[in-house]
Amino acid sequence: MKKPLAAAMFICLFVEFAAAQQNQNLNTVEIHTLPVQGNVYMLVGAGGNMTVQVGNDGVLIVDTQYAPLSEKILAAIRTLSKGPIRYVINTTYDADHTGGNEPIRKAGSTIAGGNVAGDIQDAAEGAQIIAHDNVLMRMANRPSGSLPTSTFLGDSKKLFFNGEGIEINHQPAAHTDGDSIVFFRRSDVISTGDIFTTNSYPMIDLAAGGSIQGVIDGLNRLVDMIIPVYGQEGGTLVIPGHGRLSDFGDVINCREMTIIIRDRVQDMIKKGMTLEQVKAARPTRDYDPLYGSVPGWTSEMFVEAVYKSLKK
Repeated sequence: MKKPLAAAMFICLFVEFAAAQQNQNLNTVEIHTLPVQGNVYMLVGAGGNMTVQVGNDGVLIVDTQYAPLSEKILAAIRTLSKGPIRYVINTTYDADHTGGNEPIRKAGSTIAGGNVAGDIQDAAEGAQIIAHDNVLMRMANRPSGSLPTSTFLGDSKKLFFNGEGIEINHQPAAHTDGDSIVFFRRSDVISTGDIFTTNSYPMIDLAAGGSIQGVIDGLNRLVDMIIPVYGQEGGTLVIPGHGRLSDFGDVINCREMTIIIRDRVQDMIKKGMTLEQVKAARPTRDYDPLYGSVPGWTSEMFVEAVYKSLKK
């Protein structure tokens, strides 16, 4: 009976985390637009960072923040492009990344042609929402208009849009079991979702299939994908799930921190220490000033997730 109880506790933790974020006064939130490079922009408001790619084919969006921000988000997108919103990609199922799916989808239109456009009257209505199949499974109880309309199984899905190849790469058992990394190949920009953040410890949703080793595998994958400019900042740029625009050095720092804390907790487990003893030992203490100040996802919560993930 302990495993279902543990899963329920972690579901409650992530509901509380999402609620803490959504309880911000969204009326006062501003959407800030940051040019990244190539055709790609970063939108920052409340919830997860958004990625927007624009060009002659229209607009592609990665994640949608919260529904009450949708009008502001659409207004920000219209400063970048008047073209139709064709695609929305969800990197995870979390409400702070998918809350605006329905209103933003309705504002767009799907590319439809041939016999489909004539045979199915609403074939082109609404943008296409793409996600890994596990995201759809975890969103099953939400309104149908917010659900992914196109899912994929396996390792990846590929698009060619606005003159560049876009890879949507599934990273299993990381933040959740449905995480995707989105790589804009010509612009040389990677959108990571919650596999990588700069302002908190990695968020591990055990109840949704996440694990500490999966997060580390995801960070290793990002390191392999990034091509830095030797001896200086630049090269591949990285849009994290939360936090500032990043590059190779930021991802390396996050990876090393995550590996060090995993190894510390693993060593304590080998010594027979209980969860409460591990928490009391504070294995994150030297990193807490950088990563331990996010409401709803404390250093203790992170240590508990690491401990339970390793105990499995």
